[in-house]
Amino acid sequence: MKITKAVIAVAGYGTRFIPATKAQPKEMLPIVDKPVVQYLVEEAVASGITDIILVTRSGSQALEDHFDSSLELELHLERQGKWPELEEVRRIPGLANFIYIRQGKNLPYGNGTPLLSAKSLIHPGESVVYMFGDDVVKSERPCAGQLIEVYQKYQPAAVIAVQEVPAQEISRYGAAKLKPGTDRNELEHIIEKPSPDEAPSNLAQLGRFVLSYKTIEVLENLSVGKGGELWLTDAIDQLAATDSVIVHPIQGKWFTTGDPLRFLKTTVEFALDRPDIGVDFARYLRGLDLARFDDP
Repeated sequence: MKITKAVIAVAGYGTRFIPATKAQPKEMLPIVDKPVVQYLVEEAVASGITDIILVTRSGSQALEDHFDSSLELELHLERQGKWPELEEVRRIPGLANFIYIRQGKNLPYGNGTPLLSAKSLIHPGESVVYMFGDDVVKSERPCAGQLIEVYQKYQPAAVIAVQEVPAQEISRYGAAKLKPGTDRNELEHIIEKPSPDEAPSNLAQLGRFVLSYKTIEVLENLSVGKGGELWLTDAIDQLAATDSVIVHPIQGKWFTTGDPLRFLKTTVEFALDRPDIGVDFARYLRGLDLARFDDP
């Protein structure tokens, strides 16, 4: 069955960005001039996705407004003769079929919970792309599309995206161990946020997946894990014990925007890629006096 749906988890509170996220979702914070969530939507669409399911929380009206038409703004831009801006504003609602569903307050907190919230929109036997709302990937081939290709080739229970990280950073992510002797990177075991000593590898799971309906069935019967949260990592680990789960080292560069420092790093790299501002921005950066940050 062709994969046409993507579920994007955008129900977090973004507490590390307070007060900026007091009245807006963290996924609406801009990388230069485009909100984080739009990068994800465009990646999904470039991968062949037609239906975008955004799992939200209360206070997420800005997300819905962003992907909706805005007649008043369009008329204003038309009167001002701002044709490129008008074209962009009109393009956004047509990117995909957008579906919004609230994350159930009766469900446990965790990054597996949005899938349970979206269950009614996914048919038994159907597979979907799943995306964490604060992970961005810069690549020539869209990251989600890479995973879909792997899924279509092997038809596993799931495909998870990974990238190597320094050993001291693995405690921030799920760490994957591959089965020995497999030629298609099958998962043997994955553990959520291990200490460097516990980590089975430095292959960090990032927020891109292709998941079969089996994943939802596992989550429905899964107990909460570390920190009292419902972890997708735990469901995938359980799935790997009985089914084939493929680990795919992505081609591209992964950025996580979940905290201010990493958000700023992402913004700098994307700004430098911009043909309209990259050269001037690089010139500005080179002119900064950074000597005061040198080690004594």
